[in-house]
Amino acid sequence: MDNEKLERLRARYAGASGADIRDPRFAKVAAGQFSGDKRKWPFSGVPTFLSAPYQPEALATPGLGGLDVALIGVPMDLGVTNRAGARLGPRAVRAVERMGPMDHVLGTAPFGMIRAADIGDVPFRSRYSLESCHEDIEAAFRTIVEEGVSPLAIGGDHSITYSIMKAVGAKRPVGMVHIDAHCDTSGAYEGSKFHHGGPFRQAVLDGVLDPARTIQIGIRGGAEYLWEFSYESGMTVIHANEVDDLGLGAVIAKALAVIGDGPTYVSFDVDSLDPGFAPGTGTPEVGGLTPREALAILRALKGRDIVAADVVEVAPQYDATSNTAQCAAQVLFTELCLIAEARAAGKGRP
Repeated sequence: MDNEKLERLRARYAGASGADIRDPRFAKVAAGQFSGDKRKWPFSGVPTFLSAPYQPEALATPGLGGLDVALIGVPMDLGVTNRAGARLGPRAVRAVERMGPMDHVLGTAPFGMIRAADIGDVPFRSRYSLESCHEDIEAAFRTIVEEGVSPLAIGGDHSITYSIMKAVGAKRPVGMVHIDAHCDTSGAYEGSKFHHGGPFRQAVLDGVLDPARTIQIGIRGGAEYLWEFSYESGMTVIHANEVDDLGLGAVIAKALAVIGDGPTYVSFDVDSLDPGFAPGTGTPEVGGLTPREALAILRALKGRDIVAADVVEVAPQYDATSNTAQCAAQVLFTELCLIAEARAAGKGRP
């Protein structure tokens, strides 16, 4: 041990508290976390998404109270084809503590860059009517988007993204990075177009999603025969096995090339992850992505025009260890970082 170095370390740190942080990269983040040498206990208080401030009145407030990003729950799973339960996803994700305040890879501390709040859940008129639920989703997100606020949604089943996109893409179609086990581009079934296997066909047909600027990553399982529309419309599809074949770097490069510099929506279905990591979902498919792979793809989007995002299909009753909710919360935080970076660069407005 270098004794001179040891004495310097003792002089600087022996009497210091955990809040005494001098590196300017970290000191700014720490200033927002400490009161003296005390930090908020992660296991106390009322849980919110990513421990964001709770502003349930924002949706009815002009200008959404000056927010830049609205985190909003969409506890609806009437559109599932298999196991129900994603209506409980927002509560499960809110209960996850210790997300943030900084992404160590991106170097982003979003709450110091933007005004973000948990604004509660979409106010639904009926728990029984799938059609009216989608009307309510679209209305709530139109309110958010028309105020220039970026929505960050937590579902709920994947059908919710169709009605979110109708709001986000109303002025111009958006591109999309879609990480999922399934393409979700099938047609109407049994009299309903509002199911979680078809939101992106409907979004393209409604002119709010640009298929040429859409990439779908992690696709696998026995439902490939249902995804003709993805190929016919010009979406880029990368199957889970192709991630291994191509390499993660090539997948990321393709994603960046597909979305370009235009406004982009990020949609993350937790069943994109292998069920060994995320069992708590309605339609698990073996052979999926690892959380590290998924986060690497998302982090590579830093600097792109990310205008809105979601995390969907968390069904906590199948999640004995809370792993799925933990993964979903980390993805949610990463998406918040991407939107914060976009808005800081003068982009990111829906």
